[in-house]
Amino acid sequence: MAHDFRKREEEEELIKRFEESLKKNSNEFFEINSYETIIDYYLEHSKFKKALVAVNQAMDLYPFSTELITVKAQILSNLEEYDEALSLLEKARNLHPTDLEIYISMGSILSLQLKHREAIELYEQALSFTDEEADEVYYNIGLAHQHLEEYELAIEAYKKTIDLNIAHEGALYELAFCLDIVGQLESSLSYYKKFIDEDPYSAAAWYNLGIVCNKLEKFTEAIEAYEYALAIDESFASASYNMGNTYLNSEQYTKALDSFRRTIDIEGPSPEVYCSMGAAYENLEQYDLGLKYFQKAAKLDAFYDEAWFGAGSCLEKQEKWYQALHFFNKAIKLDSQNAEYWKAAAHAEFKIGNTISSISAYEEASHYGSTDKEIWLNWSFIYYEQGEYKKAIEVLEQGLGEIPNEPDFLYRIAVYHIEDGHFKEAFNFLENALLLDFEGHRMLFDFFPKPETQKALFKIIDQFRKENQ
Repeated sequence: MAHDFRKREEEEELIKRFEESLKKNSNEFFEINSYETIIDYYLEHSKFKKALVAVNQAMDLYPFSTELITVKAQILSNLEEYDEALSLLEKARNLHPTDLEIYISMGSILSLQLKHREAIELYEQALSFTDEEADEVYYNIGLAHQHLEEYELAIEAYKKTIDLNIAHEGALYELAFCLDIVGQLESSLSYYKKFIDEDPYSAAAWYNLGIVCNKLEKFTEAIEAYEYALAIDESFASASYNMGNTYLNSEQYTKALDSFRRTIDIEGPSPEVYCSMGAAYENLEQYDLGLKYFQKAAKLDAFYDEAWFGAGSCLEKQEKWYQALHFFNKAIKLDSQNAEYWKAAAHAEFKIGNTISSISAYEEASHYGSTDKEIWLNWSFIYYEQGEYKKAIEVLEQGLGEIPNEPDFLYRIAVYHIEDGHFKEAFNFLENALLLDFEGHRMLFDFFPKPETQKALFKIIDQFRKENQ
């Protein structure tokens, strides 16, 4: 702990010296390892322009450093200067034609430009001269094929990665995802079990199996596999963390917390672990503790949008709408294309009484989560509450364009037509809804509490049931 604090103090002092030298234009000399610390600091804090200044200074002193060239390319990539980054890496490749790091950097930039085929060609060139880190090359080939939705080819590449490095976590996750997509996850269990047959004392093999069982919702088997992994290697933080997530998935929240605490004991705190602890406390309805851990996550990484959203969710559960909205807006600022964030903000705006803002937020949510029926229903309900039945119907008709024949939409449109006095239109929608989901008609009675209206509706529905038996 004292060592970490001292290291942080030294880093802060170094950054201060560097920034003072920039202000004074003094060209103070820094060792290459100091430049690396400065650049890493700016990258971690997403200060890419300052990182570029630092790397340019370093390259003036160390122009042939491949590491600095690849770092500069990464910075340019973060600044979306892709062509300049590729041009720089091309020059580096001419100097070092068998430097794997250059090929991987070029491939990742080509993928960012959606030039996945070109990236694959580059990675395959790299395989012709490297045996070391070939697992990383195959992994990147898998990612490129996955982006192209060529899942079978991605699976083949990920399997090659795992054959070379059974502990490659990225490949394990992506392989399970692709197998799930093509419907082969269940049948692939034997593929994962063969690693255990080959080496029953391999923590990575048991961990591997745990990931797949968790994806198949075989939670008991997943937990057992993670327990074996931890019995073999007590310091296996990922196994402990994933076991916690499996406990979360199986609604064993107290056990999940124990696993997350163990993860922190092994490798220290991280935003992911704190967020998972926040989710466990939230599910235990201990909202103040949930909020505390989501805020701890945000403190570790202010750009971790899930932490801000989780904090808002805990406040929402306590009906602290103004505070919840503050956190939801922070999450949206970091990920403006997340439908869940917009939907949560819209609901909070509605509860506060900001009708126009709520409508606007639901509209945004519909762009990014068009198949989430709750967005359309909640959005239309605002117009319904204001007596603007035609607008409420328009919203749900738009929703039907995204989710055709959704019975909840048809029932709700029937409600809005009844309220608007259009009984013939209401009956048409009601009839279609009853055909699709007869039991769903019970929601109608929530909108019409008066006994005489309920009696009339029941008569129509009962008549329909008799005619369609």
